[in-house]
Amino acid sequence: MPVIVVANPKGGVGKTTLSSNIAGYLASRGHAVMLGDADRQQSARTWLSLRPAGLPRITAWEVSHDDVVRPPKGTTHVVLDTPAGLHGKRFDEVMKVADKVIVPLQPSIFDIHATHEFVRQLLAHKRSDKVSMGIVGMRTREGTISSEQLRGFLDGVQIPLLGFVRDTQNYVHLAAHGLSLWDVSSNRFERDLEQWQPITQWIDA
Repeated sequence: MPVIVVANPKGGVGKTTLSSNIAGYLASRGHAVMLGDADRQQSARTWLSLRPAGLPRITAWEVSHDDVVRPPKGTTHVVLDTPAGLHGKRFDEVMKVADKVIVPLQPSIFDIHATHEFVRQLLAHKRSDKVSMGIVGMRTREGTISSEQLRGFLDGVQIPLLGFVRDTQNYVHLAAHGLSLWDVSSNRFERDLEQWQPITQWIDA
């Protein structure tokens, strides 16, 4: 049972956007998916509560904020949305169960610097050789100074860039209705689905 962890100790980088859309993608493929929310804000749980009936089912993973995180039984795939400030014991608990870790990163110099130390911790962790890791550039506009800063950072790290998620209100509108990209059929989302192709290929690998 693969456990996909979406993590970055920096707040507001798009962890829940990634987590909910990964869960939506896996559910659309017919998997029995659980979405866990270890963040006290419970944004992923809110998204699940808004999800319409009749869509591919995604169930909630009850994650305690105090106990060791353990994957539930009776499911095929787990996605875990983690809190800002992830470090220490909680970081170790998450790494114990992770099969894949995706690090969302926005192209601001502040986010880049804040994420650099977290990437170092990931690579230094005792389970790093057993966990697949990747970075996704969030809210990125190609050709901007900030996107070039992001590429410069990625050139210096050992974690691969999986792809980019553009800066668009599409994700805001989807989240407001408990939807993922794979729950809608409008041409409006074609560009976003194209951006996700290398990310989903990595998830499936």
